[in-house]
Amino acid sequence: MHRFAVMTRRQKLAVGGICLILLTVAFYFYMGAGKQNGQKQQRNLPAVKVQTVERQDMQRHIVLSGQTVADASINLAPKYSGRIAAVYVKLGDRVEAGQVLMAQDMEDLDISIAQNTAAAGAAWADTREASASYNANYISKKNAYELAKSKFERQQYLFSIGAISQDTLDSVENEYMASKAAFEILANQVAGGEAASVQSKEYNAIKQERAVEALQKQREDMFLRAPRSGVIAYRNAEVGALAAAGTKAFTLVDNSHINVDCTISENDAAILQTGMAVNITIDALGRDYAGKIIFVSPAMEENSKSYLVRLEISDADEAVKAGLFAHTTVDILQRPQTIFVPQEAVLTRNGVTSVFVLRADGTVEQREVKIGLLNDKEEEIIEGLSAGEQVVLSNQDKLQTGTKVQVVS
Repeated sequence: MHRFAVMTRRQKLAVGGICLILLTVAFYFYMGAGKQNGQKQQRNLPAVKVQTVERQDMQRHIVLSGQTVADASINLAPKYSGRIAAVYVKLGDRVEAGQVLMAQDMEDLDISIAQNTAAAGAAWADTREASASYNANYISKKNAYELAKSKFERQQYLFSIGAISQDTLDSVENEYMASKAAFEILANQVAGGEAASVQSKEYNAIKQERAVEALQKQREDMFLRAPRSGVIAYRNAEVGALAAAGTKAFTLVDNSHINVDCTISENDAAILQTGMAVNITIDALGRDYAGKIIFVSPAMEENSKSYLVRLEISDADEAVKAGLFAHTTVDILQRPQTIFVPQEAVLTRNGVTSVFVLRADGTVEQREVKIGLLNDKEEEIIEGLSAGEQVVLSNQDKLQTGTKVQVVS
């Protein structure tokens, strides 16, 4: 009996141990399956990135890039065709304003000047001769007129007392009228102190003088001069060659001021202002230079549909040449302490602008918003969002109001 009782307790302990093992195994599998189900359920949620909205200063970041350009690049060509007599500069020479670069042959021109000078002198001599002749003729005709007038007046008196006949009076009167007409022809030529015949000679002399001046000006133009200071960047002129009028012989580059020409969109052109200071980077030199905006085009260029902006490099040195790539950035305050979100957070569907907002329970809400200012990365929200809320930045095509999401960093 005692032995039986002892065997029974051992059996009970064995059975209890087996049950405990079975319960442990069952609990393990139950928990493992639950975890897998939870992980599977978590993996099925849309993964989204979110960003907390805060009031901040909204900046517009504008990138300006372009090529350096000289203050001036001028093509120089002779005004008249002619053989080149002398060339005074070489490629790369620095020249000053007014310096002679090239001279053309002027032998034929000098002969023409001498001929026209002589013609002008002869014309003035003719003028003096005409003036002397006119004056002498004028005095003679005036005296004859005055004498005939006096004679006629005396004959009128004699006729009145019967001392002479009518025929005699008529003869004297005819002489008087002829003398008067001859004098008036000369007198009526005078205008501005000179007779018409003399003025004609004088104008011809002046015309000859102007011809001489034109030839002298042409002679001066046969010297090709630098219009401003700079460096000779191109030369196509050799002594003895024939230079054609209007054909480029030199290019003068003025590097005293170096600028950077950039193109920008209309949104950027609307807020850029002249005088803004910038820091200009020239990659080829590996250096930064101080500069400022000196020009913003007032009108869009038709071909490129963009606006031209010119930057001036304030402290350029001889290392800076035209044609180098340069760039800078400008940050402009658009609105202080406002709410804005990245562009990828904003959706526009069927004319409605909205964002997805993450709620405290892990679900999202599609909320209509009103957009204000824009820049290259962000959009201002003037209605529909409050500071502290979180907006969804990705995977919006899988979302609708009430969708539970998984937030990823």
